[in-house]
Amino acid sequence: MEPELLELESFLPYRLYRLADTVSREFSRIYKERHGLTRPEWRTLSGLGQRGTMTATELGEQSAMHKTKVSRAVAELERRRWLTRTPDENDRRVEHLTLTRAGLAAYREMVPLAKAFERELLARLSEAERTAITKGVAALESRLSGVEANRSEIDV
Repeated sequence: MEPELLELESFLPYRLYRLADTVSREFSRIYKERHGLTRPEWRTLSGLGQRGTMTATELGEQSAMHKTKVSRAVAELERRRWLTRTPDENDRRVEHLTLTRAGLAAYREMVPLAKAFERELLARLSEAERTAITKGVAALESRLSGVEANRSEIDV
C-alpha cells in the first residue's frame, strides 16, 4: 500500500499562505516605490500610525513579526527619523515607540493608497464572493483566536 500524499496545491493552509504572500508582494510594490520600505518597515510604520505609541513587543504581536525583524525595522525607521524611542519610566528595558511628524506624514500618505489597493483587490470579486471571503476569514480568525499567533510567520 502506497503512503498517502498531501497535495499542497489543494491544502487550505498552504493555499492561504500563498494567497497572503501574493497579495503582500503586490501591495509591497506600492510602499517600496513610494518610500523604499521593506515589509517589516511598512508593518512597523502602519502599526504605529494606527495605534500611536507601542513597544517593540506589542508591534511583534500585532504584526506577527519575529523580534529581530521588528528590531531591524525600528532601527531603520529611527535612522530615517520617522520614529522615536522613549525609555519606560518603570522598566528601562522597555522602549515606547512613536512616529515623528515625518513618519506620521509618510503613514498618512500611505493610508489612502492602502485603502485603494484593498478596494481594487476586492473589486476583482463579485459581491457574493466578497461577502463569502469576508465571512470566511472572520470565521477562521475567530475559531483560531486562541492559537499562538507567532507560531508561523507570514509576511503580509
